[in-house]
Amino acid sequence: MSKLSDALKNKEFVITAELSPRKGTIVSNFIKTVNVLKDKVHAINITDNQRAVMRMSSLVASYLVLREGVEPVYQLTCRDRNRLALQSDLIGAAALGIRNVLALTGDHPSAGDAPEAKPVFDLDAATLLQTITKLNAGFDLNGHPLKGATDLFPGAALTPQTEPLEPVLLAMERKIQAGAKFFQTQPVFDIDAFASFMSKTQQFRIPVMPGILLLHSAEQALNLNAHVPGIKIPDSLIKRLETAADPHREGIEIAGELIGKLRQVSQGVHIMTVGQEKDISTVLERI
Repeated sequence: MSKLSDALKNKEFVITAELSPRKGTIVSNFIKTVNVLKDKVHAINITDNQRAVMRMSSLVASYLVLREGVEPVYQLTCRDRNRLALQSDLIGAAALGIRNVLALTGDHPSAGDAPEAKPVFDLDAATLLQTITKLNAGFDLNGHPLKGATDLFPGAALTPQTEPLEPVLLAMERKIQAGAKFFQTQPVFDIDAFASFMSKTQQFRIPVMPGILLLHSAEQALNLNAHVPGIKIPDSLIKRLETAADPHREGIEIAGELIGKLRQVSQGVHIMTVGQEKDISTVLERI
């Protein structure tokens, strides 16, 4: 199994960080960032055309991370592939030694840089998890035997600050039944609300890693509140960004404080930067 699965099983406080593959073939800065994070995180998530913006294959980028001696979390969305391609990529990932997979439905192409692209959505995140469970058992989605089973550690995403919460809990249960072994969430800024969410999920007994998003301005925070479902940034944090002499540095301080508080209510955190990967190591120094 993966180092990530071992760390979660051993109840360690797990830290993962998120990197986006490059929009092109020059990967030197990407590799440099991987090596900066190498001994500071348990694993690095590699996004799959995040926000429906075309980038290098997340499978190939995950292998580049693995080649540097860092464990990747291979993100795989259902937006761009049918069930044949999804299974092919999963088997390929396992053959390359990639073990962790985050199963995602994916953003609609209309949100990205190629809005004319045709969405697939043959499967959704839950049925993709079911597919991984079958591949791990040595069969494809239609029950045909494989010549060598996969050994994948599947996870899924959550939006714990969504209202009403009941659909989120139902989706979480469905994903667990489909085979999810861990969850990473949308960004969390309200610790009390997240603690309340966690109290409602105790019966599932599964690791949940809240997302930490680095903020760099009050304008960004207001835009996220207005346009991104599931993100709620408290007025107190927005005020700190508005009055800070250096809002970017203040955002890093906020992230460090949030991680410190989340240690009490979660088994880890997942750090997202939206293009500010160079700040991840600075945030980790604040912990």
